[in-house]
Amino acid sequence: MSSTSLTGRRSLPEKITNRLATIWLEVVTGILWWGVGWYPSHLVRRFFYRLAGMKIGRGSTIHMMARIYDPRNIIIGEDTLIGEKATLDGRRQLKDSHGGLEIGSHVDIASEVMIWTSEHDLADPDMRPIEEKVVIEDYVFIGPRAIILPGVRVGKGAVVAAGAVVTKDVEPFSIVAGVPAKPIGTRQNQNPDYKLGRPRLFQ
Repeated sequence: MSSTSLTGRRSLPEKITNRLATIWLEVVTGILWWGVGWYPSHLVRRFFYRLAGMKIGRGSTIHMMARIYDPRNIIIGEDTLIGEKATLDGRRQLKDSHGGLEIGSHVDIASEVMIWTSEHDLADPDMRPIEEKVVIEDYVFIGPRAIILPGVRVGKGAVVAAGAVVTKDVEPFSIVAGVPAKPIGTRQNQNPDYKLGRPRLFQ
């Protein structure tokens, strides 16, 4: 029989292990938020984000003051720029494939964008969390202060307008805006091959 009882409750050792793991993750998160995130060097921040478990491709940069949740489940491709004060949520359920955040290559994410993979289950009497993976495909542009909610896939080359709240999948090369976000157009360049270039210093 496993350490979990037939009623679904965790055993005391499992509870202790989970509690310690949670506390350690909170310590790492605090260091990334209040230490690493404020350091004005792309190289230094990238080093510590990778050290914490985040997978960051060549030439990609996360600007200052980012809010990172569980970096172990965040994957970022090459030549991707993420603006200052962005929220990147990598939370996922233990022993489950749900959750996590995957961002492709040549993605431009503007300042103060929030990407969430975790939310509360309003139908659950205990308001337990639900984690659903978010995928941002290659060549996507996300405008300032847009919000991407759990379970969303933003297709290749799509554009999310500033301030939009994305609750459903976004088709490739479509342009969406509003609350909730809805299609308002189509991107003309449907064969992108550009590079975003280097980030600005000290940001």
